[in-house]
Amino acid sequence: MVTVERTFTVTQQLDVVVEYLKDFSRAEAWDPGTRSCERLDDGPLGNGSTWRNISVFKNRETELTYRLARLEPARLTFVGENKTATSTDDLTFRAVSEGTAVTYHAHIVFHGLARLADPFLRKEFERLGDEVSRRMPQVINAL
Repeated sequence: MVTVERTFTVTQQLDVVVEYLKDFSRAEAWDPGTRSCERLDDGPLGNGSTWRNISVFKNRETELTYRLARLEPARLTFVGENKTATSTDDLTFRAVSEGTAVTYHAHIVFHGLARLADPFLRKEFERLGDEVSRRMPQVINAL
């Protein structure tokens, strides 16, 4: 299991930030590992909405199906799964005088033999967490 957490502040108001980030297809803009992310269902975004996410990690492409597991006024949780891993992106938001404080918490659980690679992948996930904490504010501040 790998856990990465970063907190940063953006200049946009909380409701604008949540409205933007609840569409996980926008991960293409703020997640350095995401190559493509397309919505699989129709209708209004809400709990249960799903996306097909293709990411590149250590020069290997992987596909996960993500679902919006929690949509609250100050929290979003996306859970992505495939046969190798379950990835949970949990985002919490707090209004601050400068705009919104965002806490990005990624939790990856590897399944089967992939669990053996867990200790070797931690450093790469930390690097990705650093990159998210740089890119996400840039994207949100430009809205």
